[in-house]
Amino acid sequence: MHAETASAQVAAYLQQHETKGLLRFITCGSVDDGKSTLIGRLLHDTKLLLDDQVSALEADSRKHGTQNGEIDFALLVDGLAAEREQGITIDVAYRFFGTERRKFIVADCPGHEQYTRNMATGASTADVAVVLVDARKGLLTQTRRHSYIVKLLGINRVVLAVNKMDLVDYDQAVFDAIAGQYRELAAQLGIEHVHCVPLSALRGDNMIARSPQMPWHDGPALLELLETVPVEQNDTEAAFRLPVQWVCRPNQDFRGFAGTVVAGQVAPGDAVVVLPSGRRSTVSRVVTADGDLPVASEGQAITLTLADEIDASRGDVIASAAHPPEVADQFAAHLLWMGDERLLPGRPYLLKLGTRTVGVSVTDIKHRVDVNTQEALAAKHLELNEVGVCNLHLDQPIAFSPYERNRALGGFILIDRQSNATVAAGTLDFALRRAANIHWQHLDVDKAGRARIKRQLPRCLWFTGLSGAGKSTVANLVEKKLLSLGKHTYLLDGDNVRHGLNKDLGFTDEDRVENIRRVAEVAKLMTDAGLIVLVSFISPFRAEREMARALFESGEFLEVFVDTDLAEAERRDVKGLYAKARRGELRNFTGIDSPYEAPDSPELHLRTAEADPLALADKVIAALGLDAHDFGL
Repeated sequence: MHAETASAQVAAYLQQHETKGLLRFITCGSVDDGKSTLIGRLLHDTKLLLDDQVSALEADSRKHGTQNGEIDFALLVDGLAAEREQGITIDVAYRFFGTERRKFIVADCPGHEQYTRNMATGASTADVAVVLVDARKGLLTQTRRHSYIVKLLGINRVVLAVNKMDLVDYDQAVFDAIAGQYRELAAQLGIEHVHCVPLSALRGDNMIARSPQMPWHDGPALLELLETVPVEQNDTEAAFRLPVQWVCRPNQDFRGFAGTVVAGQVAPGDAVVVLPSGRRSTVSRVVTADGDLPVASEGQAITLTLADEIDASRGDVIASAAHPPEVADQFAAHLLWMGDERLLPGRPYLLKLGTRTVGVSVTDIKHRVDVNTQEALAAKHLELNEVGVCNLHLDQPIAFSPYERNRALGGFILIDRQSNATVAAGTLDFALRRAANIHWQHLDVDKAGRARIKRQLPRCLWFTGLSGAGKSTVANLVEKKLLSLGKHTYLLDGDNVRHGLNKDLGFTDEDRVENIRRVAEVAKLMTDAGLIVLVSFISPFRAEREMARALFESGEFLEVFVDTDLAEAERRDVKGLYAKARRGELRNFTGIDSPYEAPDSPELHLRTAEADPLALADKVIAALGLDAHDFGL
């Protein structure tokens, strides 16, 4: 009987720990506020370190520590050699620990401004932020920066930890002043819940239990607070939402849609809609690895089968038919720029929201936010770690919820199309309603009909290269040859277009991107008219040339790299532009103080130093295949 009782007690204990709640929190603040020390102390004092870990910590403290041989708790978290050598936190360090009342995942975020993007990564999944302030220094610029990002990423509960109280003789007046200042900041930012704790992470005061050094503090110690602070649901919507991660079809008799419920509940018989297509059905089964469920709730990974054979794929959202989310392709959003190269409006990127990836461009930067003062500042681009309020245009509609209502359907990242690197994190604020009244108008006469009457296949010949490389010369000769063959053409030359359509644009990187975006759209319209259009623009950036290519059908766009080295282009300098640029009279000139990104794999590579323009023009004509019965028509 005793063995059975012991077994039951063990089972009950394991069940208790399995069902304990989980709190995700971050520590953030300025450099040397004691974030790593605080986490190390929590791990040490909650008895979660093994004897060999304690021994290793003692040895590391003697070798790398900053406490004159005593235990340096920060070393438990600052695991990178570079961090230990510099005495700073560079990357986000995650640690797991637990108590009798709750499990915790804590992210120790770097304090330096240049690692703000790392801090945002840690904050994106947190429920609570522990903002540390050095009692000797009070609120600093980085404290304000991190608090702004905390609010931006949807954390509405902050624990203000006023650390190093031992260095100000545990003075209540110091604590009260800092707490009052932070509450004012939190109110300005819209942070709803602030809990203030005076402590010394190094000495352990008010960490695990209330400290006799500060009898004037009648609130809980830090760990007590973390064990009891309410964990708010990220989603305040009651309606069901499931982004489809995978279409499961192990055999002909089963077709299910797998994903994690991000809001609400679902049960067999519920009416659902698949977005953005809008197709409707009802739920037949809620399937899991452990069998079917009568109901599934937020956070559960499930597979749904539907009563009807409707089309749905990865990235679609299955939602309550009675209360579906919105669908749109234009948004206002907040962006935290993480790329080393600055954000340029009009440049194409990929947007990943949940399981869906679509093409996107930033059409407008409404303003940049000074995250230290929350002031709105005019901006034409965003640099690393800057936050901006922007308008986005997607190449297809998506189902979404504003980020403040649902992180899973409102938080996204931007991906560079060339490098596949993550260059921004963002939050969707609302759809831009002005696009709701714009629809594609059906036209009975299409591109094929317009081309047929001209007896030619539409093409876009995109000539790119340095100023003076010979683009306009070759393109002009190609058009003359096409005209002599009876072809219908139009030549869009960079200088000529800037006299009219693009006369409002300068030569900054932002204006260059917009310059190419506009001419690419015009070239697309001209090919729709059945023309062979020749575009002669420097078009210095690969991303914009790829954006232009994406507008055309396969095989319709030919990139022609007119290649001349810089020295030869300067020697020619027909317009005297290089000379002006060298004298500093012409700013942002390609090849001098603005880069030219050569094509990686153009359809044609013309080296003007090796052949005369007529011969190069003949190569272009040959590439068009004009001998094939007038393009096969």
